[in-house]
Amino acid sequence: MFPRPNLSPDRFDLSQNRPAMNAVVTTGNGGYDKLVYRKVPIPIPGPGEVLVRVLAAGMNNTEINTRIGWYSSSFTSSTEAAADAQDQHATAKSDGGWSEPTPFPFIQGTDCCGRVAEVGAGSDPTLIGKRVLVRPCMRPLGFGSMENVWMGSDFDGAFAEYVTVPASEVFAVNCSWSDAELGSLPCAYGTTENMLHRAKVGAGDHVLVTGASGGIGSAAIQLAKRRGASVTAIAASAKHADVVAIGADRLLDRSDDPLTLLGEKTVDVIVDNVGGPGFPDRLKLLRRGGRCVTSGAIGGPVVSLDMRDLYLNDISLIGCTAWDEPVFPNLISYVERGEIRPLVARTFPLADIAKAQKLFLDKSHTGKFVLLVPESGQTTPAR
Repeated sequence: MFPRPNLSPDRFDLSQNRPAMNAVVTTGNGGYDKLVYRKVPIPIPGPGEVLVRVLAAGMNNTEINTRIGWYSSSFTSSTEAAADAQDQHATAKSDGGWSEPTPFPFIQGTDCCGRVAEVGAGSDPTLIGKRVLVRPCMRPLGFGSMENVWMGSDFDGAFAEYVTVPASEVFAVNCSWSDAELGSLPCAYGTTENMLHRAKVGAGDHVLVTGASGGIGSAAIQLAKRRGASVTAIAASAKHADVVAIGADRLLDRSDDPLTLLGEKTVDVIVDNVGGPGFPDRLKLLRRGGRCVTSGAIGGPVVSLDMRDLYLNDISLIGCTAWDEPVFPNLISYVERGEIRPLVARTFPLADIAKAQKLFLDKSHTGKFVLLVPESGQTTPAR
């Protein structure tokens, strides 16, 4: 049975003199003042769970989106504009979580590289000491159901020294990557591999990737090339050298008109996490039977759509949140075989999360920002 995440209101109560850790507690919807770096009790793994000592936690748009309540239908702007509004103390709506109200106060952090420090009843004790990645998208009813919960969005995540997760969701990984490099991987690469899996990207496909210098975009280039596809990448011209270095075959600037440069019906698959005003024309790029797959909309979630472009050309629109069963094990195997490589733009101490998120929203980087949580030398908390 999938363990129920601990969301008891006393889990952050230090009055019982339980062993403590440093964590970033997100206290509600709003600006950077909602990110509180403080001491909280180290969680105790329950039956079927493990306690992971966090070493590195990647940063994603989703943490900012959750904090500002961007998933609410009341927001129609880009994530950057919405974040600016929240920093000016705009009021978020109660429907700002993914599918359920966000469980404030809680600890965010969707990406986690760490070491197993302790196991709960019924969990494999040989996991202790192993460096692992946590699969953040979890399917509590099994892979026959699309119901899903996300670490760091639906329950406490990795912006802390320790996190408890179901033992079934930790994957040992054997490679020479640094903790920061592994910590950049789970959300962006797992989400992207899921999109390519759903869209059935294969050898010979022409794939268009929007936002190609970001976490999802850079992952999409590498993972599509790994499948034998050719990739056209859209990114700011200042980042073109970085995008070429990870495998893009053709480059377009964000100001270019893809229809003019590529022509209608020239693309098999669009991996689009941008959305925004360019979305209608991008659909015209798809060949008959083409697929457009998405798991985000950082450029704006509300788009127009000419239904004729959709049905007359037998186009499939594929939305992705729940990860399919093969996705994360496949990703681990790609890492261990050296078939992909990380793209870490910058690292920050966990305590500097607000600074890191501000710089993240500038979008002047290529790849991922990662928060580091140095090991204290204590592998198991004193109970």
